[in-house]
Amino acid sequence: MEQQTLQDTIKWWQDARFGMFIHWGTYAMAARHEWIKNYEQINDEDYQKYFDFFDPDLFDPKAWAAIAKRAGMKYFVITAKHHEGFCLWDSKFTDYKATNAPCQKDLLKEVVAAFRAEGIKVGFYYSLIDWHHSEFPVDRIHPQRESEEARTKNKDKDMSKYAKYMRDQVTELLTDFGHIDILWFDFSYPGEDGKGHEDWESEKLMKTIRSLQPHVLVNNRLDLDVEPDFQTPEQYTPSAGLKKKDGSPMPWEGCQTFSGSWGYFRDETSWKSPEMLIQMLVNHVSRGGNLLMNVGPTARGEFDYRAIAALETYGDWMKYNSRSIYGCEAAPESFVAPEDCRYTYNPETNRLYLHFLAWPFKAIHLTGLAGKVKYAQLLNDASEILMREGVSDVHSGLNEKSPEKALTLELPIIKPRVAVPVIELFLK
Repeated sequence: MEQQTLQDTIKWWQDARFGMFIHWGTYAMAARHEWIKNYEQINDEDYQKYFDFFDPDLFDPKAWAAIAKRAGMKYFVITAKHHEGFCLWDSKFTDYKATNAPCQKDLLKEVVAAFRAEGIKVGFYYSLIDWHHSEFPVDRIHPQRESEEARTKNKDKDMSKYAKYMRDQVTELLTDFGHIDILWFDFSYPGEDGKGHEDWESEKLMKTIRSLQPHVLVNNRLDLDVEPDFQTPEQYTPSAGLKKKDGSPMPWEGCQTFSGSWGYFRDETSWKSPEMLIQMLVNHVSRGGNLLMNVGPTARGEFDYRAIAALETYGDWMKYNSRSIYGCEAAPESFVAPEDCRYTYNPETNRLYLHFLAWPFKAIHLTGLAGKVKYAQLLNDASEILMREGVSDVHSGLNEKSPEKALTLELPIIKPRVAVPVIELFLK
């Protein structure tokens, strides 16, 4: 097999555009946010109950993978270890892992195998933060930040030992699970009473990664003074594409949630509407980005029914409209989308995709596209969309003119039965 390069990985990742984030750990038992240990300032002794009773008996990674595939997701990133320090795999460097919990399973190994079987590529989230590790000093975001007793023990902790622990575990993840495409680190908070690249020994960590799997994409949260492989705006959508220092496009991926929490939150109510979910995907791709949409499985190992409904929303839409996502990027700057619309563009097929966030009445004018389009059709059913330039003869006596250098599309009055309709434009 030919050796894959970092640029190869970036290419497939940007072609894929859509991935699944999975936040899963013992915090799913508390069911009130993955930062529960921090928010409620729970000490290790009181948090231990979540480990002692963690037994996801309905865990079925094949079902997870099948749902992700139907939703149109081409890759996934799972929390191998989150801030609580609990590891989903059988790491030899800690006892705080799934194989020692009541479930007694290497959960990560099973997830990776199931997703690979569906042709979905693999990424690991790894928390730089670890509120369980004995060598991790108490700081401003630690659950025991207000405990003087806990802070006095910092003098006995050795951060370099913890940094080596991270390198050892990342080595496991890049050695024991085959070809990995993404490492998603989270996160640095340098400054007073915080932690940054010197604490994580990020330079050593990156050297380890590149020596093991040089093709792996690494995100921007290691606090390194070099441009990352990709940026990770969280819980918001940039208004435009991101740029590198030289002005060229920066690969980026927005990470988003179906509701307000990453981990399973039983009582969360701010679940996004189907229209908003699709619009988020379109907005990301139209600005040259990927969308990593999160699922927080329950403590029994299932996707919440609301998450399944949201994923089915994506599956229903992507069945008909995935051509406007896969392999697409921001449209050339000369193509300015009309109000309440977004363009995506596939440079290989030379097709432009017009997404409607609001359905217009009868017609829409596309500035700068006069004379540039061979054919237009609704993507959901491949029905022709009539085009005209210049004077209209639809209403005799009106002779409405299209704006100069604009192409006018004549639309059906009734909006197609899709959350976000798409018109596929075949460019000359």
